[in-house]
Amino acid sequence: MALVVNGVEVATDEEGYLEDLSAWTPEIAEAMAKEEDVELTQEHWDIINFLREYYEEYQIAPAVRVLTKAVGKRLGKDKGNSKYLYSLFPYGPGKQACKYAGLPKPTGCV
Repeated sequence: MALVVNGVEVATDEEGYLEDLSAWTPEIAEAMAKEEDVELTQEHWDIINFLREYYEEYQIAPAVRVLTKAVGKRLGKDKGNSKYLYSLFPYGPGKQACKYAGLPKPTGCV
């Protein structure tokens, strides 16, 4: 499968995750979100950027429980909870946010 962004075809797997993580750009995140009728706000970008930094440091996409706890530490308790994260990423903060961030699907996600 592929996603076309600015006239360039970007390879994705059957679930829409990037095949080449180094191909990620903010424009790709916007295109992925648009396909799911999601308009990315600054709150979305805070989580997307957090995930990218986390992945760069640990080389793994965090599971939801780890994500929730880590977001709470970094961005505050009001953002470090499942309700907040699901309000931004209704298809699952782990799966959907990682996809937009250009990361692999977190382990443990079905």
